[in-house]
Order: sequence, then structure tokens, then C-alpha cells
Amino acid sequence: MSEHGEWHEEKSRRGHAMVPATPRDVVHIRVGSFLLVFLFAIAVLGLIGGAPVMTGIAAGLAVLTVIDITLAVRRQNQRSDGEAG
Repeated sequence: MSEHGEWHEEKSRRGHAMVPATPRDVVHIRVGSFLLVFLFAIAVLGLIGGAPVMTGIAAGLAVLTVIDITLAVRRQNQRSDGEAG
């Protein structure tokens, strides 16, 4: 982080972005985004099949997953030290 509180993104030797993150936050973001794809598919199948309970459960879990991803990103952005991942 620079002197003025601005974030400066560094690159690894291979050209990958290096930002401070904990493995837990990375797992929450990756698994959450993977889970959202399946929840979307289940919700669409529930709508097509006329199963409102299945659609409601999938939508509720999708909202919880989005909240979890948002909190993980917020934790990652508030971190000013630590390992680069």
C-alpha cells in the first residue's frame, strides 16, 4: 500500500496479479462463484418444472452466497499486510 492509502498492484515474475489475501478468502470467493452457477441452474430448473419451493431455496442460498463472497472481498480489501496470493 502506498503512502497515501492507495493500493498498488504488483505483478509476479509470471505476470500474475499479487494482492494480499488469505487462503480462506480465496476459497470463499472461488467456491462461492462456483456454487452460484449451480444455484442458478437449479433455480431455472425449478421455474421450468413448476417447483416454487426448489426455486425459493436456490434463490435464498444464492443470496447467502453473494453475501459471503461480498464479505470475503471486503476482508481482502481491508487487509493491508500479509502474503501475496
